[in-house]
Amino acid sequence: MPATLSLGAGAIVVLLLLLLAVSIRVLREYERGVVFQLGRFWAVKGPGLVILIPVLQQMVRVDLRTIVLDVPTQDVISRDNVSVKVNAVLYFRVVDPEKAIIQVANFFEATSQLAQTTLRAVLGKHELDEMLAERERLNIDIQQVLDAQTDAWGIKVANVEIKHVDLDESMVRAIARQAEAERERRAKVIHAEGELQASEKLMQAAEVLARQPGAMQLRYMQTLANIAGDKSSTIVFPLPVELLTGMAEQARRAAARPTGPEPGA
Repeated sequence: MPATLSLGAGAIVVLLLLLLAVSIRVLREYERGVVFQLGRFWAVKGPGLVILIPVLQQMVRVDLRTIVLDVPTQDVISRDNVSVKVNAVLYFRVVDPEKAIIQVANFFEATSQLAQTTLRAVLGKHELDEMLAERERLNIDIQQVLDAQTDAWGIKVANVEIKHVDLDESMVRAIARQAEAERERRAKVIHAEGELQASEKLMQAAEVLARQPGAMQLRYMQTLANIAGDKSSTIVFPLPVELLTGMAEQARRAAARPTGPEPGA
């Protein structure tokens, strides 16, 4: 009889230990537990120690950390009918564990599929130049669209980053030719603007020299001094008529002076 009692007590102790092991849950700081009682939502527990009623209550763990989702490469046709391949990375986290478990069957898979369709839909409204030059704005547009749709699932989309926009070889060559033509156009415009500014300055200089005849002669003499240092070539230059006229006038005056002895000598 005592042996039977001790055996029964031991069985009870083992059963209690098993029930205790099944009932106790420990949730980390970044985890929450969605508890269901007889199939109906009861509460969100955690972090720390959680005790469940065996058989009556079940718990689903939910990770609240930011999840990094790599969106697979998508074939996108831009608004100007250019086919490109685009992939992106998505950062999101669960902010409402109850909605994330009850409102959607698999929130990770649902977010992944929604990100792929949204990526194609948003980028298809823009031209190729916008995809290449305005990624920051496109990232914000995709993030806002995704965040609005995942809010019902208790998910917050923190950020979306477009990683690569790949073009086929023919389109790459076409863009290279377009960029080269644009550089040539800018070079010609800059050259023309420089010629226009130079012509305006020359016209102003000509007006100043025309108002001051002596300045023209000084400029002429300065030019002669500059080219006189080059002895490797013969330089033929015209002689200004004004300079010859001045020299002839000086010679005439010298010839008109009396050459005889002064009176009283």
